Amino acid sequence: MPRHSRDIVQHAWKAFASHDPERIAAVLTEDAEWLAPAGNATAVALDCPSHLIGRRAIARFLAEDFPRLFVRDVAVAFHAVHADGDRVVVEETMTATLADGNHYANDYCLVFELRDGLIHRVREYMDTARGHRAIFGDRP
Repeated sequence: MPRHSRDIVQHAWKAFASHDPERIAAVLTEDAEWLAPAGNATAVALDCPSHLIGRRAIARFLAEDFPRLFVRDVAVAFHAVHADGDRVVVEETMTATLADGNHYANDYCLVFELRDGLIHRVREYMDTARGHRAIFGDRP
């Protein structure tokens, strides 16, 4: 298991990409939280909460729900990873093919807070309007 905060988060990304709920859960604290903007297009399209609480809820979302919308060609281009103690900030662009066959691309900034070598909290920031246009087109 990685020991430095930057390595912990990079290891976690590999777990997230595996879509294996046990592997994902293993990088999270029991009481982990994932906070995304309320009403973001992914949460709306999947009818999921934007604030996930608990390692099982987060693992289930990443393993089961996420792949229902982002069905193939999921790629993350990391622009920067900044680590300071138990806080890691990741700047990235995610692209994918959506379930309807359309292309998705959006920029993200994620702030990871670590506790005891595990991810305790993730605060996710994105261009919500761009995400909405990519997933829903011009529909309100």
